[in-house]
Amino acid sequence: MTAFMRASDAFTWAMESDPRLRSTVVSVVLLDRSPDWDEVRERFDLISRKLPMFRQRVAPSHPPAPPRWEYYRDFDLGYHLRRTALREPGTLDDVLQMAQLAAMQDFDRARALWETVLIDGLRGGGAAMICKFHHALTDGIGGVQIAMNLFNLTEELREHEPLPPEPRVVTAAPLSGYRDSWRYDAGMLSGALTGAVKWAPRLVYDGVRRPVGTLRAAAATAASIYRTVRPIGRTGSPLVTERGLIRRLGVHQVPMPLLREAAHRCGGALNDAFVAGVAGGLRLYHDKHGVAVNDLHLTMPVSLRTAADDIGGNRITLMRFDVPVGEADPAARIRAIHRRTGAVRDERSLPYTQLIAGALNLMPRWYIGSVLRHVDFLASDVPGVAVPVFLGGAAVRAQYAFGPTIGSSVNVTLLTYVDTCCLGINVDTAAIPDYDVFHDALVGGFDEVLALAS
Repeated sequence: MTAFMRASDAFTWAMESDPRLRSTVVSVVLLDRSPDWDEVRERFDLISRKLPMFRQRVAPSHPPAPPRWEYYRDFDLGYHLRRTALREPGTLDDVLQMAQLAAMQDFDRARALWETVLIDGLRGGGAAMICKFHHALTDGIGGVQIAMNLFNLTEELREHEPLPPEPRVVTAAPLSGYRDSWRYDAGMLSGALTGAVKWAPRLVYDGVRRPVGTLRAAAATAASIYRTVRPIGRTGSPLVTERGLIRRLGVHQVPMPLLREAAHRCGGALNDAFVAGVAGGLRLYHDKHGVAVNDLHLTMPVSLRTAADDIGGNRITLMRFDVPVGEADPAARIRAIHRRTGAVRDERSLPYTQLIAGALNLMPRWYIGSVLRHVDFLASDVPGVAVPVFLGGAAVRAQYAFGPTIGSSVNVTLLTYVDTCCLGINVDTAAIPDYDVFHDALVGGFDEVLALAS
């Protein structure tokens, strides 16, 4: 049966008609030494056979059906998994330069949407791995799930389990695309009619018994959906307004116990302290330029993943709300962010994510750009691996994730590894041309938050 894209994945795919809105995710894994190459190849081969989308490309469908995933005959593991070396002694900056090129380059859309490069020659005999994938392939938590099929808990190499057979590529019959799209559209229409028949009597019953409450609930749901899709006319920042195609990547590390303690002392969660640190960095950056700032527009991914979902896949929705960046007191900032993120996680629109994405897919491309391009910053918190792991016998020292900016000036992604918060910083240089100044400000913003735990 044809596997069509979920509406939310089709949304991330379609919005790339504007290259500033590309949904490319890059991660960097730092290793203490070069891993066993044969072991790495076999693990990726196994993953590509277990998870269909690692051997599938995106094919267009006949509207209004979304694009679909399809196997193709020319899949080549050697194209997606490569090996190179830096001139010793290579540094983390050298790796990040390679990673930022990967972040700026589009995928070959005739192939599967992932690429991995193993890099030897780092100082002290270390190595690194750059993984690049499209957000339609998986989200952050799904990526961690996939990584746990790649990593090992000891430096001893795993016993090689038998590889599943390669998926069979079937030549599509003439007119099959039209037939599959028609079936998809008919299924969607049937589902909508079934839902209407199921819920209409209940709505009428509630409307008669509790007319005021029913109207209030309907109005609240409509308002929530509007907050999700409303266009933003201008940035909240008077300084960081431009958007471009060039990216600059950087990293920072924060002790997870201290960040969590700072959050708890202010009645918040780890994510609240993380967002408060990024907001503090933006405030300091504006201060260094002599520009006053108040609230800024934030896009925050909210996970909708459940225990019943398969490994990988994209199970997030993007929620937008304003953050008190101008608040100088980090404790007050954490408390305010905790209240606002709590309200966002309780939005009535969350159960309708796929319906909203499907409606947006029918909108003109300029409207999608207006929804995203004036967001000031994006912050994503991804729970990572909680114990030390190994890749092909090499110990993982750190792992950073660099989420796409998708119209914002900067994306800061927190990926935990053991007891460290590894921050991946992805800056749009048209918005923030002086990266070093911004990085120093971001470090200062987190220092303000961490001081609360002292």
